[in-house]
Amino acid sequence: MKYIAPSILNADFNHLERQIRNVELGGADFIHCDIMDGHFVPNITFGPSIVQAIKNMTRLPLDVHLMIDDPEFFLDSFVESGANIITVHQEAVIHLNRTLNRIKELNCKAGVSINPSTPVNILSEVLEIVDQVLIMSVNPGYGGQSFIESSLRRINELHNLRSRLGLKFLIEVDGGISLENIESISNAGCDIFVIGTHIFGHENVTAITTEFKNKVNSTFV
Repeated sequence: MKYIAPSILNADFNHLERQIRNVELGGADFIHCDIMDGHFVPNITFGPSIVQAIKNMTRLPLDVHLMIDDPEFFLDSFVESGANIITVHQEAVIHLNRTLNRIKELNCKAGVSINPSTPVNILSEVLEIVDQVLIMSVNPGYGGQSFIESSLRRINELHNLRSRLGLKFLIEVDGGISLENIESISNAGCDIFVIGTHIFGHENVTAITTEFKNKVNSTFV
């Protein structure tokens, strides 16, 4: 099974509840929330209060991606706001093992993300405790960027490492995913596809969500 996680970074916040309803109708599996602090990445988005508001708009699990410095200080707040999955960046955490275990202690699924220039094997010591690994296929901070082609090699490397270790974490990919490249991303080993611009920038959000959903669960390896 493959999963679609629309990123509300690219949604129209003037009509956010309607936009979320549209991706629900299209078969979305998660709502992806990009949290940015203007320090770890050059952009600022929103915090726990907006996550809580989104939680009240949907029954879909909230996939909360913390692109922030010192995320360990904010874990409790995001869990209390309704996060079902919290992903932190390897590059932003000094004590990664402790932070991931703390997320799980809060009865939340734990994820770890790496930027395009970070090698996959740097995660080898935490793969046994994570629920998902997020491969950034653009440099984080802004929506609408183009997919970095070398990400396919990194996704496949992580897929092979997971198989070799006999682990069950999900592989998530975020950045520049479109109908034109989603097949190659899926075949490289991706399980969860974070899609922003190519869903919320479409004139029919429900129809395009359904098209992405059907495409990743059709004939791909």
